[in-house]
Amino acid sequence: MRVLMIGATGFVGRALLLRLLRDGHKVVAWARSPDAARSSLGAEVEVADARLGQGALATALESTDAVINLAGEPVAGARWTKARRASIVQSRVVLTNDLVAAMTVARKRPAVLVNASAVGYYGDRGDQPLDESSEPGRGFLAETCVAWENAACAAEPLGVRVVRARLGVVLGLGGGFLGKLWPIFSRGLGARLGDGKQYLPFCHLDDVIEVMVTALGDARYQGAIDLVAPQSVTMTEVTDALARATGKTAKLAVPALALKLALGEAAEVVLGSQRLAARRLRDLGFRHRFADIDAALGDLAARMRGIEIKTLDDHDPPPMGPGAGAGSAGAETATPAGVAGTGAPHPRGYLEARPPRYLLRTRIKLQAAIEDVFAFFSRPENLGIITPAAMAFRMQKTPGSIAAGQPIDYGIRVGGAGLRWRTIIEHWVPGRYFVDAQAKGPYRSWWHEHHFTAEGDATVMEDRVYFAPPLGPLGRAAQALYIGSQLRQIFGYRAQAIGQRFHAVEAA
Repeated sequence: MRVLMIGATGFVGRALLLRLLRDGHKVVAWARSPDAARSSLGAEVEVADARLGQGALATALESTDAVINLAGEPVAGARWTKARRASIVQSRVVLTNDLVAAMTVARKRPAVLVNASAVGYYGDRGDQPLDESSEPGRGFLAETCVAWENAACAAEPLGVRVVRARLGVVLGLGGGFLGKLWPIFSRGLGARLGDGKQYLPFCHLDDVIEVMVTALGDARYQGAIDLVAPQSVTMTEVTDALARATGKTAKLAVPALALKLALGEAAEVVLGSQRLAARRLRDLGFRHRFADIDAALGDLAARMRGIEIKTLDDHDPPPMGPGAGAGSAGAETATPAGVAGTGAPHPRGYLEARPPRYLLRTRIKLQAAIEDVFAFFSRPENLGIITPAAMAFRMQKTPGSIAAGQPIDYGIRVGGAGLRWRTIIEHWVPGRYFVDAQAKGPYRSWWHEHHFTAEGDATVMEDRVYFAPPLGPLGRAAQALYIGSQLRQIFGYRAQAIGQRFHAVEAA
């Protein structure tokens, strides 16, 4: 199937894109910033320039089997000024109107449109039980969702099956609701928002993706569908579950008044209440993998715990140790001419000059052939799609091919600051392993080994990162307070993304 995606660079869009690629679909991302989208979405995705206008969109639709529209400016985190309200409506309602207008003039139309909406459709309804048959609520969010869904429904007279996917809070690593809250809770600073009595419809990212993939091919999926878990939970229950998942306490509270003073009407995003229980999904026979809040957060916490970070000692495997093929072809690499900061002419020299202090290890088993997995990592453009979107990964110059001694330059954002990173491919043995080492960047030492082992039809991939922060004792303090947690989140997202692309059957 050829799928046109709008909003592919968002939190849900990136995950869904990877799953579609795993299933063998061709994905075209319709993007207003094509260069940024290419850097973010990887080598396997075709990017179409949305700046070319409605005529180009109509042409793109003529070769498209399905459309997924996830576009929309974030509604949380800032006041709804007049300009922000206009942007929220423009990115949802106006864009969807333009999409349907392009379908109208297209000579051939897609069979299905999966169009995002939100549980904000219902407004703030307290503890009233709700489902897809309930009337819309009042207020800016509800009115926007109604207009958004009406715009999508205009495609139905054209013969397009329309699915209105009302998203609740999506729980996954590397973005969304947990992108900001998980680091806070993991430091023991978690707090209940408001009085805690408001209902918070949620759904695990994996279940959201499964529903959307199913909706593409199952004609029973039509009309409004609440993409939420079957369990209704309050903010207090979510707060307590997050505390359990992170192994911390959450005794603090942020009063509703404080949120309203800070955010104005936008506080409705966290203070509004929708008591939903996935009626349509139940009637359709959909089975959630993560039906309750503890199961959903417990799964994500287990992925994070599977990332081991420890201080190096004599019992740890040496760099390029057993299983890595040390001493085999590629064990020595010459420093390329004109490349500064790569260390000595072979890997051991790098580690002697920049001794690491910590070892990060993570392991994932994928239901995919080793040739396919290694081919994915052979494309440096794919680094973007397995890096959290908040890090704003941007390749500076894409190398034509990867080989030992190849420098790769890119930019990232960490803690709000932009950083330039140069890595050198120190080892490159196709189908077995490769190593990249930081030549320029924030760490005093960064030596990243990628090991690949075939187990029947599956592939076991193990990462070993030997690293040391800068600034001696200050760096060690930062490691304990911040760096270690940040690395777990980055590698947790990375494992999540790789698992979506290749179907993880075992992690850590």
